[in-house]
Amino acid sequence: MSIALIIPDRKLDTVVAALQQQLPDVTIEVWPEISQPAAVEFAVVWKQPAGSVSSLPNLQALQSFGAGVDSILSDTTLPASLPLARIVDPHLTASMLDYLDTVVNYYRLRFDEFGNNQQQQVWKPRSPRKIRHLTVLGLGELGSAAARHFAGLGYSVRGWSGSLRQIDGVQCFAGDDQFADAVAEADLLICLLPLTPATENLLNEVRLAQLKTGAILVNVARGAIVDDEALLAALQTGQLAAACLDVFRIEPLPAQHRFWTTPGILLTPHISAVTNADTAVAQIAENYRRVQAGLPLLNQVDRTRGY
Repeated sequence: MSIALIIPDRKLDTVVAALQQQLPDVTIEVWPEISQPAAVEFAVVWKQPAGSVSSLPNLQALQSFGAGVDSILSDTTLPASLPLARIVDPHLTASMLDYLDTVVNYYRLRFDEFGNNQQQQVWKPRSPRKIRHLTVLGLGELGSAAARHFAGLGYSVRGWSGSLRQIDGVQCFAGDDQFADAVAEADLLICLLPLTPATENLLNEVRLAQLKTGAILVNVARGAIVDDEALLAALQTGQLAAACLDVFRIEPLPAQHRFWTTPGILLTPHISAVTNADTAVAQIAENYRRVQAGLPLLNQVDRTRGY
């Protein structure tokens, strides 16, 4: 029996060696060089090519190599019966919080304005922005951690999700009917939603207009949650003062995309939270053992909900 790694365009030597150390009696193969497809019982996937999973006839379970699963579930050839797990990584959460702390302080201290002033050789001291109210969209593992973190720092925090959550120190909202209330006071909006059919283009012209004028958007979730044209229009009218984007519909971001040259947009190349290989390998190995023992997967995804 064997494990297949279906993770295109990534050097996997270190992952293979670490997995082999955890599972010395298991064959680890890297797609597309799968010598015995019928022997593969467990596959680790990330942005897998369509048909690559369905070509393995005896698969019993799938493991995402990251926290997200939208790129996996978008494969229409994926067998519907396969259980799927995702990585839950405390290092990833710490990385995300570090990124968000940096971004919030970047805007609070007006580094965006001072950077523009430097280009124009303008000396113009200003007091920090009054960023007091934050809203976090998405209250899963990362979103809940972010909401608790900023509440603990003294910010007034609201959270919004598909179903109602309870988080100490955070005023929680849920559903379309409560979206406007969730974002109404936000000086800065953090998007940490999963990408599902319900959240694709969620931040469109109508919802961005529900933010107060001059709010700041930070998207560290998935690019397709934001309507690109609506975002550009909101920046042009001043409805949004600025946007920090770490995720995009197409990655790498195409050279001709208007985001590169639009004033008010800060781009980072999807680095807000990177999967720790050691943590991932430990969870992959444990879930493989669970499959062999007939036990449920750790961090199993509800495929009907998309997370």
